[in-house]
Amino acid sequence: MSGAALVAIAASIGNLLQGWDNATIAGAVLYIKKEFKLESEPTVEGLIVAMSLIGATIITTFSGPVSDWIGRRPMLILSSILYFLSSLIMLWSPNVYVLLLARLIDGFGIGLAVTLVPLYISETAPSEIRGLLNTLPQFSGSGGMFLSYCMVFGMSLLPSPDWRIMLGVLAIPSLFFFGLTIFYLPESPRWLVSKGRMAEAKKVLQKLRGREDVSGMFC
Repeated sequence: MSGAALVAIAASIGNLLQGWDNATIAGAVLYIKKEFKLESEPTVEGLIVAMSLIGATIITTFSGPVSDWIGRRPMLILSSILYFLSSLIMLWSPNVYVLLLARLIDGFGIGLAVTLVPLYISETAPSEIRGLLNTLPQFSGSGGMFLSYCMVFGMSLLPSPDWRIMLGVLAIPSLFFFGLTIFYLPESPRWLVSKGRMAEAKKVLQKLRGREDVSGMFC
């Protein structure tokens, strides 16, 4: 059981990043508006905040079928890459248009995480604690928002708060998430079974359940 719990905790970091980003932009937009002189451009200001939601909405329309095709783990890896890439672009952002592009890419990462992490946890967790482990995405998302608000508050006390650093800090946890998806998270055993890869599914289940006999657990 501990193996499945650790995997669920690691996967839910994707939702922590989503909560982190949602909270960070709420504080950073005040400084973005000043730098780019958007006081008279409320539509652009709104787009900066909403662009990640637009990206998330777009990618969730086909993330399910694609994950059925190539697997859950590759999509989580892609999510971490998109988080990392978008944070670097936000850290650079020389103008509003680049920032909007970065926010869109960030939304793609968010959409994959919020769609696939609960699904991945459901398919890797044993039935006895499946409901418990599926609360982790919501918990980690709220935790990410709390940590981000603390960071933004601390940075707002500086003489010259830098919104690029506020948004770019996302690169650090997203890089950590990338490492976990590459080196720690296994593929979903249910997905492996659906593709007829029974031997691989058995090895994953043995790792997740911590025992050799996993017959009758393909559910």
